[in-house]
Amino acid sequence: MKILTAKLHIVSFEVPFPANYGGIIDVFYKIKALHAQDVEIYLHCFYTTRAEAKILESYCKKVHYYKRNSLFISLFSKLPVLVKSRANKLLIRHLKELNAPILFEGLHTAYPLVQNHFLQNTFVRAHNIEHDYYEGLANSENSFWKKLFYKSEAKKLAHFEDVYKKTTGILSISPYEQDYFYKKYGEKAQYLPVFHEATKSQKLSGKKHKIAYHGDLRISDNIKAANFIIDIYANGPYELLIGGNEIPNKMKNRINNTNNVRFIDISEPENLKILFEEAQIHILVTFQKTGIKLKLLNSLYKGRHIIANSPMIEDTGLENLCTLANSKDEFLAATKKLIHQKFSEDIKKLRMDALTPFDPQTNAVKLKKILFK
Repeated sequence: MKILTAKLHIVSFEVPFPANYGGIIDVFYKIKALHAQDVEIYLHCFYTTRAEAKILESYCKKVHYYKRNSLFISLFSKLPVLVKSRANKLLIRHLKELNAPILFEGLHTAYPLVQNHFLQNTFVRAHNIEHDYYEGLANSENSFWKKLFYKSEAKKLAHFEDVYKKTTGILSISPYEQDYFYKKYGEKAQYLPVFHEATKSQKLSGKKHKIAYHGDLRISDNIKAANFIIDIYANGPYELLIGGNEIPNKMKNRINNTNNVRFIDISEPENLKILFEEAQIHILVTFQKTGIKLKLLNSLYKGRHIIANSPMIEDTGLENLCTLANSKDEFLAATKKLIHQKFSEDIKKLRMDALTPFDPQTNAVKLKKILFK
Protein backbone atom coordinates (compact mmCIF):
# COMPACT_ATOMS: atom_id res chain seq x y z
CA MET A 1 0.00 0.00 0.00
CA LYS A 2 1.44 3.38 -1.04
CA ILE A 3 1.89 5.89 1.81
CA LEU A 4 0.89 9.38 0.73
CA THR A 5 3.26 12.19 1.67
CA ALA A 6 1.78 14.83 3.98
CA LYS A 7 2.41 18.01 1.98
CA LEU A 8 1.82 21.47 3.42
CA HIS A 9 2.03 25.11 2.33
CA ILE A 10 3.18 27.51 5.06
CA VAL A 11 2.90 31.24 4.32
CA SER A 12 5.12 33.24 6.69
CA PHE A 13 4.83 36.99 7.24
CA GLU A 14 8.65 37.27 7.33
CA VAL A 15 11.68 35.11 6.56
CA PRO A 16 11.63 32.88 9.67
CA PHE A 17 15.36 32.89 10.34
CA PRO A 18 17.10 34.00 12.43
CA ALA A 19 14.35 33.11 14.91
CA ASN A 20 15.01 36.00 17.27
CA TYR A 21 11.69 37.65 17.98
CA GLY A 22 8.02 36.96 18.78
CA GLY A 23 5.98 35.27 16.09
CA ILE A 24 9.01 34.35 13.98
CA ILE A 25 10.15 32.04 16.79
CA ASP A 26 6.79 30.26 16.61
CA VAL A 27 7.04 29.94 12.81
CA PHE A 28 10.62 28.60 12.69
CA TYR A 29 10.28 26.02 15.45
CA LYS A 30 6.92 24.91 14.06
CA ILE A 31 8.64 24.23 10.72
CA LYS A 32 11.38 22.23 12.48
CA ALA A 33 8.86 20.22 14.50
CA LEU A 34 6.64 19.43 11.49
CA HIS A 35 9.69 18.39 9.47
CA ALA A 36 10.53 15.93 12.25
CA GLN A 37 6.99 14.53 11.79
CA ASP A 38 7.72 13.86 8.10
CA VAL A 39 5.64 16.73 6.74
CA GLU A 40 6.83 17.94 3.33
CA ILE A 41 6.79 21.74 3.65
CA TYR A 42 6.45 24.28 0.84
CA LEU A 43 7.41 27.55 2.51
CA HIS A 44 6.36 30.96 1.20
CA CYS A 45 7.86 33.95 3.01
CA PHE A 46 7.79 37.70 2.62
CA TYR A 47 10.82 39.90 3.17
CA THR A 48 11.83 43.51 3.46
CA THR A 49 15.47 43.54 4.57
CA ARG A 50 16.04 39.96 5.69
CA ALA A 51 18.17 37.81 3.42
CA GLU A 52 17.36 34.37 2.07
CA ALA A 53 18.15 31.74 4.71
CA LYS A 54 19.77 28.52 3.44
CA ILE A 55 18.98 26.73 6.69
CA LEU A 56 15.29 26.72 5.75
CA GLU A 57 16.07 24.36 2.87
CA SER A 58 17.06 21.75 5.47
CA TYR A 59 13.46 21.58 6.67
CA CYS A 60 11.45 22.51 3.57
CA LYS A 61 10.96 20.85 0.19
CA LYS A 62 10.78 24.26 -1.47
CA VAL A 63 11.22 27.86 -0.26
CA HIS A 64 9.68 30.81 -2.13
CA TYR A 65 10.55 34.44 -1.34
CA TYR A 66 8.29 37.43 -2.07
CA LYS A 67 9.29 41.06 -1.59
CA ARG A 68 6.73 43.10 0.35
CA ASN A 69 4.94 45.90 -1.47
CA SER A 70 5.56 49.57 -0.66
CA LEU A 71 4.35 50.36 2.85
CA PHE A 72 3.63 53.96 1.83
CA ILE A 73 1.37 52.98 -1.06
CA SER A 74 -0.32 50.37 1.17
CA LEU A 75 -1.34 53.15 3.56
CA PHE A 76 -4.04 54.27 1.11
CA SER A 77 -5.76 50.88 0.92
CA LYS A 78 -8.92 49.91 2.79
CA LEU A 79 -7.01 46.81 3.81
CA PRO A 80 -4.57 46.91 6.74
CA VAL A 81 -1.02 47.84 5.71
CA LEU A 82 0.34 44.60 7.14
CA VAL A 83 -2.03 42.71 4.80
CA LYS A 84 -1.96 44.92 1.67
CA SER A 85 1.85 45.03 1.64
CA ARG A 86 1.79 41.22 1.35
CA ALA A 87 -0.73 41.00 -1.52
CA ASN A 88 1.03 38.95 -4.18
CA LYS A 89 -0.39 37.26 -7.32
CA LEU A 90 2.61 34.93 -7.69
CA LEU A 91 2.00 33.58 -4.17
CA ILE A 92 -1.62 32.80 -5.05
CA ARG A 93 -0.51 31.02 -8.21
CA HIS A 94 2.02 28.91 -6.30
CA LEU A 95 -0.58 28.00 -3.67
CA LYS A 96 -2.99 26.78 -6.36
CA GLU A 97 -0.33 24.79 -8.25
CA LEU A 98 0.02 22.27 -5.42
CA ASN A 99 -3.16 20.92 -3.84
CA ALA A 100 -2.09 20.74 -0.20
CA PRO A 101 -3.41 22.35 3.02
CA ILE A 102 -2.35 25.97 3.53
CA LEU A 103 -1.24 27.38 6.88
CA PHE A 104 -1.25 31.18 6.88
CA GLU A 105 1.02 32.52 9.61
CA GLY A 106 -0.89 35.44 11.07
CA LEU A 107 -3.69 37.55 9.67
CA HIS A 108 -0.82 39.41 7.95
CA THR A 109 -0.60 36.74 5.24
CA ALA A 110 -4.31 36.03 4.69
CA TYR A 111 -4.78 38.28 1.61
CA PRO A 112 -5.15 35.24 -0.71
CA LEU A 113 -8.41 34.40 1.11
CA VAL A 114 -10.04 37.72 0.20
CA GLN A 115 -11.21 36.91 -3.34
CA ASN A 116 -9.74 33.50 -4.07
CA HIS A 117 -11.27 30.10 -3.51
CA PHE A 118 -8.91 27.24 -2.78
CA LEU A 119 -9.75 23.57 -3.24
CA GLN A 120 -7.51 22.71 -0.31
CA ASN A 121 -8.15 23.33 3.38
CA THR A 122 -6.93 26.67 4.73
CA PHE A 123 -5.84 27.49 8.27
CA VAL A 124 -4.69 30.69 9.95
CA ARG A 125 -2.31 30.75 12.90
CA ALA A 126 -3.68 33.66 14.94
CA HIS A 127 -0.58 35.16 16.56
CA ASN A 128 -2.71 37.81 18.27
CA ILE A 129 -6.17 39.29 18.31
CA GLU A 130 -4.63 41.71 15.87
CA HIS A 131 -6.91 44.73 16.29
CA ASP A 132 -6.46 44.52 20.08
CA TYR A 133 -2.69 44.24 19.62
CA TYR A 134 -2.49 47.34 17.42
CA GLU A 135 -4.79 49.27 19.73
CA GLY A 136 -2.38 48.40 22.54
CA LEU A 137 0.59 49.58 20.48
CA ALA A 138 -1.21 52.88 19.91
CA ASN A 139 -1.76 53.28 23.64
CA SER A 140 1.94 52.65 24.36
CA GLU A 141 3.24 54.95 21.62
CA ASN A 142 4.38 58.53 22.28
CA SER A 143 4.83 59.56 18.64
CA PHE A 144 1.66 61.22 17.28
CA TRP A 145 2.12 59.80 13.76
CA LYS A 146 2.87 56.26 14.92
CA LYS A 147 -0.10 56.40 17.29
CA LEU A 148 -2.29 57.51 14.38
CA PHE A 149 -0.96 54.69 12.20
CA TYR A 150 -1.59 52.03 14.87
CA LYS A 151 -5.12 53.37 15.48
CA SER A 152 -5.84 53.18 11.75
CA GLU A 153 -4.46 49.62 11.52
CA ALA A 154 -6.54 48.52 14.51
CA LYS A 155 -9.72 49.79 12.86
CA LYS A 156 -8.91 48.13 9.52
CA LEU A 157 -7.91 44.85 11.21
CA ALA A 158 -11.18 44.67 13.16
CA HIS A 159 -13.01 44.75 9.82
CA PHE A 160 -10.58 42.45 7.98
CA GLU A 161 -10.89 39.79 10.68
CA ASP A 162 -14.07 38.58 8.95
CA VAL A 163 -11.75 36.70 6.58
CA TYR A 164 -11.53 34.02 9.30
CA LYS A 165 -15.03 32.95 8.22
CA LYS A 166 -13.50 31.67 4.97
CA THR A 167 -10.98 29.39 6.68
CA THR A 168 -11.16 25.73 7.59
CA GLY A 169 -9.56 26.41 10.98
CA ILE A 170 -8.11 29.03 13.32
CA LEU A 171 -5.14 28.07 15.50
CA SER A 172 -5.07 30.35 18.54
CA ILE A 173 -1.87 30.88 20.49
CA SER A 174 -3.13 31.29 24.08
CA PRO A 175 -6.12 30.19 26.21
CA TYR A 176 -7.28 33.81 26.50
CA GLU A 177 -7.38 34.27 22.74
CA GLN A 178 -8.87 30.81 22.18
CA ASP A 179 -11.83 31.94 24.28
CA TYR A 180 -12.24 35.00 22.04
CA PHE A 181 -12.02 33.09 18.75
CA TYR A 182 -14.25 30.24 19.94
CA LYS A 183 -17.00 32.67 20.93
CA LYS A 184 -16.83 34.33 17.48
CA TYR A 185 -16.09 31.42 15.16
CA GLY A 186 -17.06 28.28 17.04
CA GLU A 187 -15.34 24.91 16.76
CA LYS A 188 -13.10 25.91 13.86
CA ALA A 189 -10.99 27.69 16.53
CA GLN A 190 -8.52 25.40 18.31
CA TYR A 191 -5.82 26.22 20.85
CA LEU A 192 -2.30 25.26 19.76
CA PRO A 193 0.48 26.29 22.20
CA VAL A 194 3.36 28.35 20.87
CA PHE A 195 6.37 26.59 19.31
CA HIS A 196 9.78 27.50 20.70
CA GLU A 197 13.40 26.43 21.07
CA ALA A 198 13.69 25.33 24.69
CA THR A 199 12.59 21.84 25.65
CA LYS A 200 14.45 21.38 28.91
CA SER A 201 15.65 23.50 31.79
CA GLN A 202 18.97 25.25 31.27
CA LYS A 203 21.73 24.38 33.72
CA LEU A 204 22.62 27.41 35.82
CA SER A 205 25.63 27.65 38.12
CA GLY A 206 25.42 29.11 41.59
CA LYS A 207 23.31 31.98 42.91
CA LYS A 208 23.52 35.42 41.33
CA HIS A 209 22.42 38.85 42.54
CA LYS A 210 21.41 40.65 39.35
CA ILE A 211 17.99 41.32 37.86
CA ALA A 212 17.19 41.43 34.14
CA TYR A 213 14.66 42.33 31.47
CA HIS A 214 14.88 41.41 27.78
CA GLY A 215 12.73 42.22 24.75
CA ASP A 216 12.59 43.68 21.26
CA LEU A 217 13.16 47.38 21.97
CA ARG A 218 11.83 48.43 18.56
CA ILE A 219 8.29 47.74 19.80
CA SER A 220 6.51 50.48 21.73
CA ASP A 221 5.10 48.16 24.41
CA ASN A 222 8.57 46.79 25.16
CA ILE A 223 10.06 50.30 25.27
CA LYS A 224 7.34 51.34 27.72
CA ALA A 225 7.97 48.20 29.82
CA ALA A 226 11.75 48.72 29.90
CA ASN A 227 11.34 52.37 30.96
CA PHE A 228 8.88 51.31 33.66
CA ILE A 229 11.44 48.83 35.00
CA ILE A 230 14.28 51.36 34.87
CA ASP A 231 12.06 53.78 36.84
CA ILE A 232 11.71 51.14 39.56
CA TYR A 233 15.36 50.09 39.89
CA ALA A 234 17.49 53.04 38.69
CA ASN A 235 20.23 54.05 41.16
CA GLY A 236 19.01 51.43 43.64
CA PRO A 237 20.86 48.56 45.35
CA TYR A 238 20.37 46.00 42.55
CA GLU A 239 22.25 45.72 39.26
CA LEU A 240 19.75 45.75 36.37
CA LEU A 241 20.51 44.25 32.94
CA ILE A 242 18.40 45.42 29.98
CA GLY A 243 18.70 43.07 27.00
CA GLY A 244 17.65 43.95 23.46
CA ASN A 245 18.72 43.75 19.80
CA GLU A 246 19.12 47.52 19.72
CA ILE A 247 18.32 50.38 22.08
CA PRO A 248 16.52 53.70 21.52
CA ASN A 249 18.74 56.75 22.05
CA LYS A 250 16.58 58.16 24.84
CA MET A 251 16.82 54.91 26.79
CA LYS A 252 20.55 54.71 26.14
CA ASN A 253 20.97 58.17 27.64
CA ARG A 254 18.85 57.20 30.65
CA ILE A 255 20.99 54.14 31.29
CA ASN A 256 24.20 56.15 30.96
CA ASN A 257 22.94 58.44 33.73
CA THR A 258 22.45 55.61 36.23
CA ASN A 259 25.05 53.78 38.27
CA ASN A 260 23.40 50.33 38.27
CA VAL A 261 21.76 49.74 34.85
CA ARG A 262 23.56 48.12 31.92
CA PHE A 263 22.43 47.35 28.35
CA ILE A 264 23.29 43.98 26.80
CA ASP A 265 23.05 43.47 23.03
CA ILE A 266 21.31 40.10 22.67
CA SER A 267 21.38 39.98 18.87
CA GLU A 268 24.16 37.46 19.51
CA PRO A 269 22.61 34.30 21.07
CA GLU A 270 25.65 33.92 23.35
CA ASN A 271 24.87 37.27 25.01
CA LEU A 272 21.31 36.20 25.78
CA LYS A 273 22.70 33.03 27.32
CA ILE A 274 25.00 35.16 29.49
CA LEU A 275 22.02 37.29 30.57
CA PHE A 276 20.15 34.20 31.75
CA GLU A 277 23.24 32.92 33.52
CA GLU A 278 23.87 36.18 35.38
CA ALA A 279 20.33 37.08 36.46
CA GLN A 280 18.84 35.87 39.73
CA ILE A 281 15.49 37.43 38.83
CA HIS A 282 13.79 38.15 35.49
CA ILE A 283 11.38 41.08 35.43
CA LEU A 284 8.63 40.57 32.87
CA VAL A 285 6.26 43.44 32.15
CA THR A 286 3.75 44.11 29.40
CA PHE A 287 0.91 46.57 29.07
CA GLN A 288 -0.88 44.48 26.44
CA LYS A 289 -2.73 41.26 27.19
CA THR A 290 -2.16 39.65 23.80
CA GLY A 291 -0.99 36.18 22.82
CA ILE A 292 1.63 34.60 25.02
CA LYS A 293 4.99 36.30 25.36
CA LEU A 294 7.89 34.19 24.16
CA LYS A 295 10.09 35.93 26.72
CA LEU A 296 7.92 34.35 29.44
CA LEU A 297 8.52 30.82 28.14
CA ASN A 298 12.17 31.59 27.48
CA SER A 299 12.66 32.80 31.04
CA LEU A 300 10.84 29.81 32.52
CA TYR A 301 13.04 27.34 30.64
CA LYS A 302 16.33 29.20 30.87
CA GLY A 303 16.16 31.50 33.90
CA ARG A 304 15.76 31.55 37.65
CA HIS A 305 13.05 33.46 39.54
CA ILE A 306 10.45 35.52 37.67
CA ILE A 307 8.47 38.57 38.75
CA ALA A 308 5.73 39.49 36.28
CA ASN A 309 2.78 41.84 36.07
CA SER A 310 -0.83 40.75 35.51
CA PRO A 311 -1.13 41.23 31.71
CA MET A 312 2.03 39.13 31.22
CA ILE A 313 0.78 35.99 32.97
CA GLU A 314 -3.03 36.11 33.24
CA ASP A 315 -4.79 33.25 31.39
CA THR A 316 -1.53 31.59 30.33
CA GLY A 317 -1.79 28.61 32.68
CA LEU A 318 1.65 29.59 34.01
CA GLU A 319 0.56 32.03 36.71
CA ASN A 320 1.71 29.83 39.60
CA LEU A 321 5.29 29.74 38.28
CA CYS A 322 5.81 33.50 38.69
CA THR A 323 5.63 36.06 41.48
CA LEU A 324 2.96 38.66 40.71
CA ALA A 325 3.71 42.39 41.02
CA ASN A 326 2.09 45.44 39.44
CA SER A 327 3.23 48.51 41.39
CA LYS A 328 6.74 49.78 42.12
CA ASP A 329 6.41 48.81 45.79
CA GLU A 330 5.27 45.29 44.87
CA PHE A 331 8.20 44.79 42.49
CA LEU A 332 10.69 45.99 45.10
CA ALA A 333 9.16 43.82 47.84
CA ALA A 334 9.24 40.74 45.59
CA THR A 335 12.82 41.51 44.54
CA LYS A 336 13.94 41.78 48.16
CA LYS A 337 12.36 38.39 48.88
CA LEU A 338 13.80 36.54 45.86
CA ILE A 339 17.23 38.11 45.35
CA HIS A 340 18.89 35.71 47.81
CA GLN A 341 16.44 32.80 47.53
CA LYS A 342 17.92 29.58 46.17
CA PHE A 343 16.58 28.42 42.81
CA SER A 344 16.06 24.81 43.85
CA GLU A 345 15.62 21.53 41.99
CA ASP A 346 12.06 21.37 43.35
CA ILE A 347 11.25 24.68 41.63
CA LYS A 348 12.78 23.39 38.37
CA LYS A 349 10.69 20.20 38.50
CA LEU A 350 7.52 22.18 39.18
CA ARG A 351 8.26 24.30 36.11
CA MET A 352 9.02 21.40 33.80
CA ASP A 353 5.80 19.64 34.81
CA ALA A 354 3.77 22.80 34.16
CA LEU A 355 5.50 23.33 30.79
CA THR A 356 4.62 19.86 29.45
CA PRO A 357 1.78 21.25 27.26
CA PHE A 358 4.34 23.46 25.48
CA ASP A 359 6.47 20.57 24.16
CA PRO A 360 7.03 21.33 20.43
CA GLN A 361 6.97 17.72 19.22
CA THR A 362 3.76 16.93 21.10
CA ASN A 363 2.14 19.96 19.51
CA ALA A 364 3.52 19.09 16.07
CA VAL A 365 1.68 15.76 16.30
CA LYS A 366 -1.49 17.63 17.32
CA LEU A 367 -1.09 20.12 14.46
CA LYS A 368 -0.49 17.36 11.90
CA LYS A 369 -3.77 15.71 12.91
CA ILE A 370 -5.63 19.02 12.55
CA LEU A 371 -4.15 19.80 9.15
CA PHE A 372 -4.51 16.37 7.56
CA LYS A 373 -7.66 14.90 9.07
